[in-house]
Amino acid sequence: MTFGNTSGWGASEDESRQVFDAFVAAGGNFIDTAPGYQTGESESLLGKFIAGDRDRYVISTKFSLGFVPGDPNSGGNSRKNMMRMAHDSLRRLQTDYIDLYWMHAWDGITPEEEVMRAFDDLVRAGKVLHIGLSDTPAWAAARSVASSATSVTGSCVRDLT
Repeated sequence: MTFGNTSGWGASEDESRQVFDAFVAAGGNFIDTAPGYQTGESESLLGKFIAGDRDRYVISTKFSLGFVPGDPNSGGNSRKNMMRMAHDSLRRLQTDYIDLYWMHAWDGITPEEEVMRAFDDLVRAGKVLHIGLSDTPAWAAARSVASSATSVTGSCVRDLT
């Protein structure tokens, strides 16, 4: 979250690289980031740092939270936003797949069938290996799993349970 300083706080690229190198030297390989961390700079720096050795790392990133005031398509859990954010994250991370793709926050508006169908499409396309739900009420997560049993393949259901 603090890789980069686009938001006026955080670590420079050099400082971020030192933290990353120490993490890897200590045996770390699971990296969690999000487009909202330093307005995408965190993902961009991580993309640079993992270049050439992508398969060594488990990359986790997220979608959901809005970025452009006044643009209803730039946030939330709609299919449109999920697909846009996934493609933007893949570009910044300089990779062709995300190991774990999270819905960062439940918006309470987007039907769970829409979210699960879009997740399934990303999994089927090979752009995402596993999915997750964050900041989601247990009842909404359970309902999403139940609805996905009839609307999408078992790949998403297995990853959620």
